[in-house]
Amino acid sequence: MKTIFDHSTRTELINRIDTLNDRSKAQWGKMDVWQMTKHCTIWFEWIMGKNNPTYKQEWLGRIFGKMALKSNTKDDRPMQKNMPAGKQAVKEKGGDVEQQKKIWINLIAECEHYSNPAFIHDFFGKMTTEQIGVFAYKHADHHLRQFGV
Repeated sequence: MKTIFDHSTRTELINRIDTLNDRSKAQWGKMDVWQMTKHCTIWFEWIMGKNNPTYKQEWLGRIFGKMALKSNTKDDRPMQKNMPAGKQAVKEKGGDVEQQKKIWINLIAECEHYSNPAFIHDFFGKMTTEQIGVFAYKHADHHLRQFGV
């Protein structure tokens, strides 16, 4: 399975991000390209532990989280379209797509040295490093496919 912790996978994602521009249109969902790139930078900062996030599993996640995590990380199937963005949703509109791309690319590059043992996904709960790597790839891939790249 592809993981964000593999060099060639990070290179693939970075090359795909590079093809985005302010005219890129979503094939599904409500976010424009800036909102999506901003969402992804916030999401990667969250898993990396930047800006001192508070990690806590939600109540519903305590019931269904482990089952959903297993389903989402057991094979190479991509994430489904129109999944909710969660707490990292970006409501504001309009911003510098190129700036967000640079931030996102730098965060992906930093995954080479990932270390955040405190990370707890708000729905899935505690995840192994392997699960984080697979899910981080799937999350980035999901949003890049959303914009046709």
